[in-house]
Amino acid sequence: MKANVQTLNVPPALSDAPVAEKSLASVLSELFKMRLTTLVLLTTLVGFYLGTRGPVSYGLMCSTLLGTALLAAGASALNQLLELEHDAKMRRTQDRPLPSGRLTPEAGLIIGGICAGAGLIWLALTVNLLTALLGAVTLASYVFVYTPLKRVTSLNTAIGAIPGALPPLMGWTAARGEISAEGWSLFAILCFWQLPHFLAIAWMYRDEYAKAGFVMLPAIDPTGERTGRQAFCHTLGLLPVSLSPFLFKLVGPVYLCGALMLGIGFMWFAFQFARQRTMGRARALFYASIFYLPLLLGLMVFDKIRS
Repeated sequence: MKANVQTLNVPPALSDAPVAEKSLASVLSELFKMRLTTLVLLTTLVGFYLGTRGPVSYGLMCSTLLGTALLAAGASALNQLLELEHDAKMRRTQDRPLPSGRLTPEAGLIIGGICAGAGLIWLALTVNLLTALLGAVTLASYVFVYTPLKRVTSLNTAIGAIPGALPPLMGWTAARGEISAEGWSLFAILCFWQLPHFLAIAWMYRDEYAKAGFVMLPAIDPTGERTGRQAFCHTLGLLPVSLSPFLFKLVGPVYLCGALMLGIGFMWFAFQFARQRTMGRARALFYASIFYLPLLLGLMVFDKIRS
């Protein structure tokens, strides 16, 4: 029998959107932002694999992924709790569990808090304290720094890139037990990748973001010149940064060639967006970013130099 979440204590201002029946699994999937959480787990897994010396410890790997999954799920729930009223004003987010009323704010707080806390404790007990500490920094910077800054300054995207780039470093420290230059190189790749990715989204939904009170760069850059220029500059910076795993001898020449081709292709889409800030160019850049990252990570795994 399909379980459903009942609407309880929904503020009147937030209950205008039509609420269709959804299963409990579907509601929790949306609360935990499963697509984003899956990306977090993918980058964590790659960081763990690259950081592993010798045979892979599958028990440690599973513990790392479980703790990270709980942490990411909790962070997503708490993020949506803080943005509840703002999400209700945007068409793309008004059907989320909290603004739609499928879950109450109290339920979101309890679920998010338990998941995040359990994730940190699990990482500390079964992985190592350093990885748990990085997880705590990720949680705090995402929920308590990046989330409120979205309503204050357009720099929120750059600041939000920090917690978004920490998961591969967490995977690295889970395997190595230390932070090193190689781990920071994975962090840098994710940092540079996120900016053109999120700037494309911000441009496509600039009117909705403005309506909801989020201060994204396109809101203060109506012509899009700064938005396009920043997107292109970050793909330009990403290209040499993406070659650092080869320089650190983590990966071989297959990765080097693939990273160069992927980086040049990503730059081309960003350049086209910088030239013509149309919806089509922004969407093309968004999809280019979606293809770029998993292909780059796949090349890392495929061409890892065994140590």
